[in-house]
Amino acid sequence: MSTSKPKILVVDDTLANRVAMRRLLARSGAELHEAASGNEALALCLEHEFALILLDVNMPGMDGFEVAALLSDADQLKDTPIIFVTAAYVDDVNRLKGYRHGAVDYIAKPVNDLILQSKVRVFLELYAARVALEQTLEELSERNDQLQLEIAERERVEAKMRHQATHDMLTGLPNRTLFHDRLQAAMRYAAEGGPGFALALLDIDGFKGVNDRHGHPAGDTLLQAIAARLKLNSRARDTVARLGGDEFALIVGELDDLPVLMKRCRELCTRLAEPYPLVSAQGSFVVNVSASVGIALWSADTGADEALIQAADRALYQAKESGKNRCVLAS
Repeated sequence: MSTSKPKILVVDDTLANRVAMRRLLARSGAELHEAASGNEALALCLEHEFALILLDVNMPGMDGFEVAALLSDADQLKDTPIIFVTAAYVDDVNRLKGYRHGAVDYIAKPVNDLILQSKVRVFLELYAARVALEQTLEELSERNDQLQLEIAERERVEAKMRHQATHDMLTGLPNRTLFHDRLQAAMRYAAEGGPGFALALLDIDGFKGVNDRHGHPAGDTLLQAIAARLKLNSRARDTVARLGGDEFALIVGELDDLPVLMKRCRELCTRLAEPYPLVSAQGSFVVNVSASVGIALWSADTGADEALIQAADRALYQAKESGKNRCVLAS
């Protein structure tokens, strides 16, 4: 909390009055500023934040009402409390005029010491309370901003951990855990009347030879390239997953046309069999591999997800045995 003194502005065109105010407020705990005219008072208000303004009503040139009116028009000054100090009898009309321009009170001249000091003390206490409240709100706002940053960071870390728990670190594809979740969800959706789907298991032909000839880093780079082609040649509603090693899976959603499915499968095999230009520590080289694919269609009597996986796996084995680089549909 700030330890600077609150400031009081005394505005009076008579020096003797200002000196008297200076004496009366010497022990108020406030920093006193003085102005001999309305213009001087306005200039000081632009330079300082005042807890209270003691404003003489009757001044030559610009009277107290005019000064108060100008202060009330300035956004940064309109909330500054003003006590009018006047030697003249203040009737109700002039009181209302003063209150409309921001006056909070009146003090009659000659000024009563106790009344002045009591009123000033009240407004200084109000000012101190307002400053403390503003600082508390500012601290709360800063703490809230910090908490929001901490929450966002925690959510980011949690999201990253969830992603890592369900995705393959090498390729970024869903891993075996997320694959099983998606497969079971697809089976429930289809069983509840949704469209059918197909499961395709893929095995990369010739992958072991790449590892043996070029090393495991080259094999990892190849797996990343294969994953990229699989994602590029699948739809948003499909799930492409890496099950481990060079084994991948594809859940083809919203299946309603078997010939179209087989055509897509053959096109996918063609894309995966295109050359892969790779780079290793030994330099650039090109790898040629292909994919064998086994496909199983979901039906109402499929049973558990493992039954569908086993059917696709048997079809994959047939694809391998019958020459590789082809798609086989489970019977």
